[in-house]
Amino acid sequence: MQWMTSGCLGLGLATAFALPGLASPARCVIQESGRTTFNGACDFKQFGGNGSFTLTSLQSNWIAGRSVITVAILSPGVAEVRGLTQDGINSRWGTAERSSRDRACWVGSDFQICAY
Repeated sequence: MQWMTSGCLGLGLATAFALPGLASPARCVIQESGRTTFNGACDFKQFGGNGSFTLTSLQSNWIAGRSVITVAILSPGVAEVRGLTQDGINSRWGTAERSSRDRACWVGSDFQICAY
C-alpha cells in the first residue's frame, strides 16, 4: 500500500507542475502592417512562470504563416515577439508592449497579437 500512496502522490505532483505548460484553447487575432493575418481558434500555452506564452493554430499547421508565435516577457508590460517560419527560421518581430486598452493584446511597431 505504501508504494501506491507514494506513486499517486508523485503522479499528483507531476500533474500539478505540468498544468502551467498545458495548452488552452483561445481566440487569436494577429495583425501585421495594419492587416489581419490570423483571426481564429488557437492554442495558448504559458511558459516560464512570468506570463510568457506561445500561440499555435487549431485550424491548420500555421498561425499567420508561422508554426508558432512566441511572446516572451522581458519585464512587466514588455515582451520580445518571435515567429517560427515555414523554413524553420525563428524570426524576430521585435519588442511589444501590453496594450492599456485591451490587456489581451501586445502591440509592436508594426504588429499586434491578441489572445482571448
